[in-house]
Amino acid sequence: MTTAVTSTTSTTTSTAAAAMKQELGMNKDDFLKLFIAQLQNQDPLSPQDPTEMLGQLAQLTQVEQAYNTTTALNNLLSAQNNNLALSSVGLIGKDIVALGSQLNFDGTNSVELSYQMPSGTTATTLTIKDASGTTIRTIDLGAQAAGKGTYAWDGTDGQGNQLSAGAYSFSISGTDAAGATQTATTFTTGRADGVTFAEGVAYITIGSVLVPFSDVMRVSTT
Repeated sequence: MTTAVTSTTSTTTSTAAAAMKQELGMNKDDFLKLFIAQLQNQDPLSPQDPTEMLGQLAQLTQVEQAYNTTTALNNLLSAQNNNLALSSVGLIGKDIVALGSQLNFDGTNSVELSYQMPSGTTATTLTIKDASGTTIRTIDLGAQAAGKGTYAWDGTDGQGNQLSAGAYSFSISGTDAAGATQTATTFTTGRADGVTFAEGVAYITIGSVLVPFSDVMRVSTT
């Protein structure tokens, strides 16, 4: 255990010093060598005042320590991302519920749309859009009670045409008895079939839909 920690610290320090030298042209070791060389070659009848160089060395050391801290934090972030990757892979093959408005249509089977109304409504509309954001169908849901609800979309547009498989999105809103607008919280549901990473973010794939791992609310197995 102790050996591993020492090795990590040494690697971090070495990496920080190398990065510092690449950006600034020298690190504190180079500066110290230059300082010693100047002392060795100074005029003994007119010695240099080392105070200023010692102050510069102290500043350079502080800069390198900042590099050490940054490198250590980056290492911790990488370790956290690795743990996140392992956790997200474990969701493959499981049914998930996540915050979001996306839905995956496989081209054949109906998709259950899940949502939660903040308050009861007297008139409610479900809007479904394609991947480009174009509205392809609006559905009158009538009055809705406050709380959770579902709707089985058969994958057809407003003219009854069967749509192709792919990623779609939906939204639900309505008006309550006082005429105020109520917007439902929507959920992305489905079986996870893969994991992908983009810019350090883990995404669960449900067909054509990408769900950020951090948005997953519930996981279940059938």
